[in-house]
Amino acid sequence: MLMQYKTQKVNGVNIFYREAGDRSNPTILLLHGFPSSSHMYRNLMPKLSDSYHVVAPDYPGFGNSDQPDMNDFEYSFNHLSLLIADFVDELNLKTFSIYVHDYGAPVGFRLAVKHPEKIEAIITQNGNAYEEGLLSAWDPIRTYWEHPTKENKDKLRPLLEIDFTKYQYTDRTRHPNRISPDAWNMDQWVLDRPGNDEIQLALYYDYQNNVKQYPEWHEYFRTYQPPTLVASVVDMFFGPKGALAFQNDLKDCDVHLLNTGHFPLEEDLEKSVSLIKWFLKDHLN
Repeated sequence: MLMQYKTQKVNGVNIFYREAGDRSNPTILLLHGFPSSSHMYRNLMPKLSDSYHVVAPDYPGFGNSDQPDMNDFEYSFNHLSLLIADFVDELNLKTFSIYVHDYGAPVGFRLAVKHPEKIEAIITQNGNAYEEGLLSAWDPIRTYWEHPTKENKDKLRPLLEIDFTKYQYTDRTRHPNRISPDAWNMDQWVLDRPGNDEIQLALYYDYQNNVKQYPEWHEYFRTYQPPTLVASVVDMFFGPKGALAFQNDLKDCDVHLLNTGHFPLEEDLEKSVSLIKWFLKDHLN
């Protein structure tokens, strides 16, 4: 079905989102990672919309959503999750599956903890919830958590530049020349907006609070046992031990490790679609 591009005002902030599929079908809420936006789901959504209603918002400061000033908006993962919960209510989405990637995990898992009755299933691609999943690439960010000096903060600024944005899309891919530059150029356009660097650095610093939330997320997994598909990759940030760890707390958990980069949908779209459709058909229909 045709993609629709919409904007919903939530608590005074314009949230851009993509939507496709019949609302009478089961809904999938797609929550994007860093440094991307709903743009990362541009090819996946048409593939799923024949059987599912799919909705993918951009967080404030990402993609085509508003970028409120930091003096007027708290850029934290807890606040983003509260805003997405209100977005869900504005769209009158009663129950849905969540698809989380990277930053989408701390947003989506907080939403699940607060509203477990809404969550039908979880699909995670590089959505981490376990300490053992955090690789050494996090060390400079951990240093900033422990010693939030200007020097340590400035050491993170290269992570917001075009070379690293491109690297996230092409690293560990089998065919880097097949990855469209439109993806990283779209992301970089947003990262280069005035003030966006400080927003992203604030979220880097706040990510430590996601790690502190891990025990609460594990308790949610053990208590509610949402059917979960883990289709992750081994990239610079998240290791396979983090993907496999979901099985410690979830009885109905399928884990697949894909041989591609941080954004699996860029290179392994068809494989991802097959896994998702197989998984959801078995658990939702």
